[in-house]
Amino acid sequence: KYWTLACCCCCFFEAFTNEVWQGKSRRQRQPRTKMSPSSSSFLRALRRTLQRLSYGSSSFKSSLPRNEWIHTTTRLSSFQSSSFWASQSDEYYFPSNAVRKIWTSSPLCMGRRSSKIADRKGAQDLKKAKLYSRIGKEVVSAVKKGGPNPVSNSALVAVLEKAKELDVPKEIVERNIKKASEKGQEAYIEKIYEVYGFGGVGFVVEVLTDKVNRSVAAIREVVRDYGAKMADSGSVMFRFKRARTVSVKVSDADKDQLLEIALDAGAEDVMEPPDDEEDLEENDSERSYKIVSPPECYSAILSKLRDEGIIFELDNGLELIPTNPVEVDDEAMELNKELMSKLLELDDVDAVYTDQK
Repeated sequence: KYWTLACCCCCFFEAFTNEVWQGKSRRQRQPRTKMSPSSSSFLRALRRTLQRLSYGSSSFKSSLPRNEWIHTTTRLSSFQSSSFWASQSDEYYFPSNAVRKIWTSSPLCMGRRSSKIADRKGAQDLKKAKLYSRIGKEVVSAVKKGGPNPVSNSALVAVLEKAKELDVPKEIVERNIKKASEKGQEAYIEKIYEVYGFGGVGFVVEVLTDKVNRSVAAIREVVRDYGAKMADSGSVMFRFKRARTVSVKVSDADKDQLLEIALDAGAEDVMEPPDDEEDLEENDSERSYKIVSPPECYSAILSKLRDEGIIFELDNGLELIPTNPVEVDDEAMELNKELMSKLLELDDVDAVYTDQK
């Protein structure tokens, strides 16, 4: 403790002496000017010495332990707000940033669980946005074909029932009915494009658009940028089958009962979630299972689930289910996920299916 204090005093005296001599040298080189009464070589040298020490630019910095240097500069910098400095003119004030500050804070980062929750929430929001967009396009197409009156337009009635079943907001339906009557609004056309991904994985891209050339150009650009390849019609589609799905959240203890109920009602399969899937609630032991059903058995399965008091989530219509999922390495899996995410960002794309396991 005393050795540190002695070192500080010696270094301060050395720095102060240097400032005095440097001040004399500067006055010898400069013409004599009138000085304020409170200005003197002593005060100027003392101010510059303290300022150098508070900045941390003094030569004795390296000779002190790190913690002692921090405490010393903090004590010296406190002179800035003292009455001694307040009595001086503005010429001798420390700059506002003269005091050295040491900031310590924990890094802001998301853990693995938080990251997965954020990713899942983003995927759910995107899925809902795509659903609303597709229903809106179907409403426009139905109105273009048969008019805005549901009494004389059976296609519009079917779309309205579907929108009600999927809990699509009423204002979205009404807005698109009005949009269909606007001049220049064309009917939407459904198109399917097929893509070769990475690791032997195939993609099927469903599009509902009023500008086919715009849609195919955007899809080709994304596929080219990510190093994938457009496929000929039918070269990927044969890997999938059309089916309806319904999502159900149950605990591991009840999954056998769910499987029995679904198969008895005519379901083809019950798809389990990935092993690393985590639920949004930390203490929630339920996981989301997907029941795969042929279109003709879908209503029977829904009725059976209602009778058993099981809460479920409907699909958006017929989906493509891979018949033989392809297993790939981690690198190909990440590339395929990025490609799929980028394709789903396109406005005209309604759904992207892949046979990646």
